[in-house]
Amino acid sequence: MEFTGTKGEVKIITVDPGHFHAALVQKTMYEQVSPDVCVYAPDGQDVLDHLERIKGFNSRPENPTSWQSKVYPGVDYLEKVLADKPGNVVVLAGNNSKKAEYIKKCAEAGLNVLSDKPMCVNKEGYDLLLEAFELARKNGVLVYDIMTERFEITTILQKELANMKEVFGDLQKGSVDEPAVVKESVHYLFKYVAGNPLKRPMWYFDTTQQGEGITDVTTHLVDMVMWECFPGEVIGEKEIEMKKARRWPTMITREQFEKVTGHNDFPDYLKTNLNSDGVLPCYCNGEMIYSIRGVHTKISVVWDYQAPEGAGDTHYSVMRGSLANVVIRQGREENYRPELYVEPAKGVDVSDLGKVLEKAVKTLQAKYPGIDLAKKDGRRHIRISDQYRIGHESHFGEVTKCYLKYLVEGKLPDWEVPNMITKYYTTTKALEMAQQ
Repeated sequence: MEFTGTKGEVKIITVDPGHFHAALVQKTMYEQVSPDVCVYAPDGQDVLDHLERIKGFNSRPENPTSWQSKVYPGVDYLEKVLADKPGNVVVLAGNNSKKAEYIKKCAEAGLNVLSDKPMCVNKEGYDLLLEAFELARKNGVLVYDIMTERFEITTILQKELANMKEVFGDLQKGSVDEPAVVKESVHYLFKYVAGNPLKRPMWYFDTTQQGEGITDVTTHLVDMVMWECFPGEVIGEKEIEMKKARRWPTMITREQFEKVTGHNDFPDYLKTNLNSDGVLPCYCNGEMIYSIRGVHTKISVVWDYQAPEGAGDTHYSVMRGSLANVVIRQGREENYRPELYVEPAKGVDVSDLGKVLEKAVKTLQAKYPGIDLAKKDGRRHIRISDQYRIGHESHFGEVTKCYLKYLVEGKLPDWEVPNMITKYYTTTKALEMAQQ
């Protein structure tokens, strides 16, 4: 089908929505997307929770949506989707062990796919993904993963500044012990989404289904490295060299499991993993060090159970240049809100950097009015207006709008598919090394 941007021409099919990200695609309405959405899923709590989230968007007092869900619950949901083809864009966000198979079969059937990350969580899934992209090419459909972090304002401005040679200089190569690019994040298994406690499915704690941490959230961070360091460039698998990788568990008690899932005991498929104290080791933490075109990079993701009182998710990101380091911090000092700093590289005077940075920020203000520059502790703080801080949940709408534009254009940017392939090569290669 050729898309023209006509009202309601995109018809969404949501398949097996086991993750709340499936609903976030529908947090807003789109002129190009029909309000009638078909949901195909196994009967159970996952689909009920998904429908309740959509109902919440429809009934909220401000900017309510008007989605109409038509549900097919049954064990043969995937076969029915492929036979019925009641729409033209499949939205996937759920059990990650099945996702690569879903993507391949949908692409084979001539259906476009908008998928939550990760598209695959191991080498077997990666091989299926390669087949899926080839089928998508042959059948003229677009397979795209939801990279929300590309729409986060501090990441956007970090990319802008790191590509201003007069400010940043040259991207450094670094080393295994001192990587030139670092991206680290800390998340929490129990948290609130859209003002409500997040309820996770039981399978979320089975890493054979959800995937290990080193192949899950790291997907965003690996994507950011390519997107920021080499914008618009095709990165091949051979340009990645994995140096180190490790993984470790977060220990989950039965009481914690009940609080976040609503189930008062571990399912049988998790009980075999419990230690002698009846506690579940969940391998949701991972770290990798690799080089990309010779640039040494460190990626780290940690999942604790619950944030301390008053705390929240944290993020740290640094890109090291010959003239300056561009740094995102999201810790206690920043009130757990990401903030952007520019620090002088070794041997560079901060006042000289400040003068160059003032000119750069004036240039950026034409594109991002409301940002400004402040001195802070021997560095510079890029202050960002709240108008740009739309929040993680709203980024799903931004990604979807981008995807809708690509559908009309009939293609993704030339670098997107090769870099998606390389991204999942990187994460699955790290897992292989960490498990050795």
